[in-house]
Order: sequence, then structure tokens, then C-alpha cells
Amino acid sequence: MAIELRNRAPAHTPSQVPAPELSAGAKLSKPTPDAHPSGKEQHGQAMRILRGLSAIVYFLTCSVTIHLTQLVGAPLYWISRDFYDGYMAMTKQSFGLLITTLTHWWSPTTIRISGDASVADQIKKTPDGRVEFSFPDRLIMIANHQIYTDWLYLWWVGYANTPSMHGYIYIILKESLKWIPVIGPGMMFYGFIFMSRKMAVDQPRMAHRLGKLKEVHTTPSGTKYLNPMWLLLFPEGTNASDNGKAKSSKWAEKIGVKDTEHVLLPRSTGIYFCLNELRGTVSYVYDCTVAYEGVPRGGFGEEIFTLSSTYVRGQPPKSVNFYWRRFRVADIPLDNQEEFDVWLRERWYEKDALMEQYIATGRFPPSPPSKGHSGFLETEVRTRYRFEFFQIFVVVGLLGLIKRLLTRS
Repeated sequence: MAIELRNRAPAHTPSQVPAPELSAGAKLSKPTPDAHPSGKEQHGQAMRILRGLSAIVYFLTCSVTIHLTQLVGAPLYWISRDFYDGYMAMTKQSFGLLITTLTHWWSPTTIRISGDASVADQIKKTPDGRVEFSFPDRLIMIANHQIYTDWLYLWWVGYANTPSMHGYIYIILKESLKWIPVIGPGMMFYGFIFMSRKMAVDQPRMAHRLGKLKEVHTTPSGTKYLNPMWLLLFPEGTNASDNGKAKSSKWAEKIGVKDTEHVLLPRSTGIYFCLNELRGTVSYVYDCTVAYEGVPRGGFGEEIFTLSSTYVRGQPPKSVNFYWRRFRVADIPLDNQEEFDVWLRERWYEKDALMEQYIATGRFPPSPPSKGHSGFLETEVRTRYRFEFFQIFVVVGLLGLIKRLLTRS
């Protein structure tokens, strides 16, 4: 019986972006250390302390609550894997709500979105000012890695999708993160993939986890289906920085290819393995180029938009800019890793050109006209409903209520 792949979108051909040509001897200007692109600090010392403490208390309270909710549902693993997976997806949705509300309340910013013809009809503005995506429920998402919180904004995209996918995000992370108290075990419940960056160790782990993501399920009526899955990958392996750029340039020289100016050269081994493991169960790779307003030519976002400046000092990026493209997995050369390496590098040269246009003009290319809109869609990271975050506390709250009723009886 054929496997059902839900929410497939019609095929388009992604527009090609020419790679930038850098003039010989061009120098990169470094950011001035005394001027923040988001302006002066908006809060005095007392307010900064209050903001920092309140953000930490909110984050930790929600994180502990989510982890307790996970522990409550852990026995479902031995009762029904389908119920267990659905329950953990619910707790993952709770974390999506946590980071969305955290950003909305402590770090509001404009999200500016455009894309090429392959996604033009999949991104729309709603009457209440939100942006709604209609990406399929199984895809691989790749992006350049600018700052540590890139994944936060991309997780929000899953929340803003129809149907919502913030409960089905999967991320590949460095192994050390799983030892963070509460957060690390929580991510293990989420089915995230932890990497030691030693392929001999990582490949069996990845094969096991990816095998779980392509398991075929059967409904009581006999229909076969695959669970939703958004697998988020950063092929650069690390966020852009002085050290990362130096390593990327050295790698370009070593293998004899053109270096990039604004992004790091991607490493193809991990994504090549993932695509081959999931081939036949995903139809598209969605590519997002991310840029933050205020990062100057030659500068790095991680030096400007730290967690402290973003969530405590009131200096988040004025805008986070997305440019989306889509590629058919069937059109990607997956039978030869060398050919795939060239294919992926060409996509990153196109990203470099997109970043050059953004730095030069303050905008990515506009979207082509589609169903009543063109150009750019602007919104903010926020939930659909004001008190939606209360969902985070439902299970623990119900258990507390039940315990209280039992002790009083």
C-alpha cells in the first residue's frame, strides 16, 4: 500500500541567484564597537536587572514545567509508541510557545519575509497582521547560521505554519548540550539528534534517529502514513564568527574553491547522509537565508545580538529577514557525494549573493506577485491568542489539582 505524504505543494523551479563577484583587494569594514545598530540601551540598570530576572524566571519555570510534563508521559513509551510520540509532540509545542512568548515580550522585532517563485503562494498575510506559512508537513529545512538564536526564529516558522509544526521540529545539535540540566533531557525526549562530530560515532546514531523519523504508521482503517517532521539543519556546522570565517577560508583554499564573503562554506557530509536516509519520505528541501538588520559588512551578528543585548538591554535586531527557496529532492544529486558537494556549495554561493544584496540595499529580493501580494511580508513573533501560553501548565496544573482534591477528601 502506498505511503501517504500529506500537504504536498505544487512544484516550482527555484530562481537562480548569481554568485557575487568580489573585487580584488576589497577589504571588509568591521563594525564600530561603540555604536549598537538597535540604538542606545532602552533601560537603566535597575530595569535591566528586573528584565533579566523576570526572563530567567519565566524561562526556567516553563522549562521545568515542560520537563515535568514529559516525565509524567514517559511511561507511554511502553504502552503505545503512537501515543508517546503524540504526547511528546505536545510538550514540544509547549516549548515552541515558550520561546515565542519570550521573544514577543522581552525581545520584540520585525520579521520581514520574501522568497522566490517556488514558495510565493505558500506565505500569506492574515487579517490580524500575522504571517501564515503553508509548507508541507514533512521537509528538510536548511539555513545559514548567523547567531545562536537562529533556531528560535525558525522554530517560530513551524508555529506559524498551517497546520502548525512547532511540535514536530527536529534539530541536530552538538553532544555537549544534552548535559544541560532540564534542557538537555528535555531535548532528548524531543528526539533531537546529538552529534560528537566524529562520523564513525555519529553515523549509527543518525541512522537510528532518522529511521524513527521515517517509520510507517497504519491507521485502524489500514491507511499508511508518516508522522509530520521538519528536520532543521545548519550545513555550516557553526555560527558565523571570526574563528569560523577563518576556518572556512582555510577550507576553501585547501580544496581549491572560491571562498564566500558573508556566509561560511557548507560541509556536505551530514546533510548528504540525512537526505539519503530520508529519500522517498520527503519531497522538498526548504532553504532559508537569514539576515539581521544592523550587522555591517565584515561584522558578525553574534558579536552584536547577544542574549544580554537581546533579552535584557532592550537591543534586539530591528528586523530579522528571511528569504525562502525550495528544491525538489528528486532534482538533487544524491547518488554521488562529490556531485552533491558541488550542488550544495553552489546554493551557498547563491546565499552569499543574497546576503550581498541585503547588506548593500537593506533588503533581500522581493517576492514575485502571487495571489494579491508581492514584495515583502512583515510581521512579528507572537502567538495567535494572548493566553495561549497557559497550555504549557495544563498537565502539571491538572495533576496538582487532583492531588489537592485527594488530600482534602
